[in-house]
Amino acid sequence: MHDDKNMRSVLLLPRRALITCASAAALAFPFGRAAFAGQAAANDLAAHAHDWDWLKGNWNVWHRRLKDRLVGSTEWQEFGGKSALWLGLAGLATIDDNIVDIPSGSYRGLTVRTFDPASGLWSIWWLDGRNPTVIDPPVRGRFDGDNAAFVGPDTFKGRPVTVRFRWLDVHSTRPHWEQAMSADAGKSWEVNWENFFTRTSAIATPLDRFSDRNRDFDFLVGRWAVRHRRLKQRLSGSEAWETFTGTLDNLPVLGGWANIGDNVMARANGPTRSIGLRAFDPKAQSWSSWWIDGHNPSVIGPPLHGRFADGVATFEGDDVQDGRPVRTRVRWSRITSLSARWEQAMSADGGETWETNWISDFERRA
Repeated sequence: MHDDKNMRSVLLLPRRALITCASAAALAFPFGRAAFAGQAAANDLAAHAHDWDWLKGNWNVWHRRLKDRLVGSTEWQEFGGKSALWLGLAGLATIDDNIVDIPSGSYRGLTVRTFDPASGLWSIWWLDGRNPTVIDPPVRGRFDGDNAAFVGPDTFKGRPVTVRFRWLDVHSTRPHWEQAMSADAGKSWEVNWENFFTRTSAIATPLDRFSDRNRDFDFLVGRWAVRHRRLKQRLSGSEAWETFTGTLDNLPVLGGWANIGDNVMARANGPTRSIGLRAFDPKAQSWSSWWIDGHNPSVIGPPLHGRFADGVATFEGDDVQDGRPVRTRVRWSRITSLSARWEQAMSADGGETWETNWISDFERRA
């Protein structure tokens, strides 16, 4: 919960091409990616899929936040909040939606966590509902018994800092989270936010949605069966397609101003999992859309931006395919209460010509 609008040096790397990309080691973290090379092969994914089981469900949250940071302040603010957490990627990701009742007024925030088997580390991202076009840089780390630590670089009011999240007493009846910052590369730390969780339900249910929310993506909330058709080779003149089935479970978050989906695709070479996130910016009157590929879960891809017009949503953005820059376009169409179509296309000539490389047809299950 970085909670500072100047902390926006977001890490954005290529997506959708199913590429392999090296993960950035967390600044000042006491162990790097190489240290996990031998351990990664022996990681028990089934065990890591239960790392966050203790946080599933709905919670009341008591917050304590330092009023001013990195200035020697000792003045704290206390306030309440709520949280709801679901698992994704077969347990190797979490999605938690939050209401934070700061003294100046409540706001919403979203946390996404993913586990990377190659490094043995969890990555944690935060999306502040007050600035829904930007995802904060990740912190990365792992569990050690009842505690966990996650660290990463960021900026605060224009100066470089290191951010640390710690979870304490995670298997107790009142788990404890704290955020700290360091302006000296981890030599000293100032704790500026902490909270304590009290469970209200073991099974998560969505937090209340705003009545004045944008309703463009309300149709996508729920469970879907999906039929996929994907071009095997992109931007090469290929006409060879693969077909497979899948599912999508999509949740409303940020009071309904955003939604996030857990995808499973039954491809011939084995199941593929991914997470899609969409958030609406009332100021720009447009949506941002991000993708996390389960093959490379330490990275969130660069966003696409767009809006709905005449029942069709069109999103575009810059990307990389096979090492070369491309434009990527996504369209939602044929939208009813029971069905929808999603299409992805790419352009290697700045948008003059487009090649459709993926088509997905959705049929509602629930």
